[in-house]
Amino acid sequence: MSYNKHIPILLGAALLVSTFSCEQKKETVSEEEKLTVAATPKPDNQPDGMAWIPGGKFTMGTNEADAYEAEKPAVDLQVDGFWMDTHEVTNAEFAKFVEETGYVTVAERPIDWEELKKQLPPGTPKPDDSVLVPGSMVFTPPPYQVPLQDISLWWSWVNGASWRNPGGPETDLTGKENHPVVHISYEDALAYADWSGKRLPTEIEWEFAARGGMNGKRFAWGDELTPNGQYLANTFQGNFPNENLGEDGFVGTSPVKSFAPNTFGLYDMIGNVWELTSDWYDALKFARLAGQAPKLDANMNPCYNPDNPFAQERVIKGGSFLCAANYCVNYRPSARQGQAFDSGTSNVGFRLVKDPENKNLSLK
Repeated sequence: MSYNKHIPILLGAALLVSTFSCEQKKETVSEEEKLTVAATPKPDNQPDGMAWIPGGKFTMGTNEADAYEAEKPAVDLQVDGFWMDTHEVTNAEFAKFVEETGYVTVAERPIDWEELKKQLPPGTPKPDDSVLVPGSMVFTPPPYQVPLQDISLWWSWVNGASWRNPGGPETDLTGKENHPVVHISYEDALAYADWSGKRLPTEIEWEFAARGGMNGKRFAWGDELTPNGQYLANTFQGNFPNENLGEDGFVGTSPVKSFAPNTFGLYDMIGNVWELTSDWYDALKFARLAGQAPKLDANMNPCYNPDNPFAQERVIKGGSFLCAANYCVNYRPSARQGQAFDSGTSNVGFRLVKDPENKNLSLK
């Protein structure tokens, strides 16, 4: 893809953004498939809208043949207990934050070329100032089937797109107050977290929570995507990117809690929108943890994406309403991608976690 030709796409710094989605369902599992839950007692004074995630030992990542290389190999890890939002931060909740603080999101600010060019190949020419205006990346499905190698055929940089106007200036949040907020950058999520007295989850915490007490399962609820023909998450049914049949009841984001929670009481851990974590994206993270790859030199770049050596990305998890069987399989707990730290898209949101007062800081 030509950097000059598709500079609006690069302004969003969101080149890897389409995915699947899923939801949770209780299922009988064998003892060896259950997570080894740590004996971390549930603290008193449960925060409103949060569920207790007990922590414990579990297998992160996967060795399954059909998974992406960034999810391999599976590694055994341990995480301490923590509180987690039961659902993704909604438009209404984010609006309250903005009303009380006057915060302006990154998508609503003019683009800083000096910062943006750090993530582009050396020598990339500065675009005209008319291009460096507030906006964000919006999924714009084509009217017919297109080659799946060029994401610019269904992702567009839209001037004026933001959390307030998710599809562009002519759109608003009417009827979407209880949908997850989107077009949120890492900086925006941190600002909201600071205001609310919480923090973003680590990738390890997020995946542990998404598995809901099960180990060795392909999906967050078992080994079948749609057991008994039942849709358990907001994903894309049909032919991506041009034909979404909406068989799960939705053709875009859905209200939070539209599907059943997992065994930890968490909604939409798979599907609806990707969720930001606090970790820098490293495509070889699990290989490094397993001793199969050299340690990342964070002095050169805190993250590693072989498809974009200039990337500065944070890990996103869970897939989104754009996950389709003919395009990708990111509707699984182990799925992971990188998201440019300084931009958002119409299918990325977040939820937060909170440490118990007697937090054991032994694991980082």
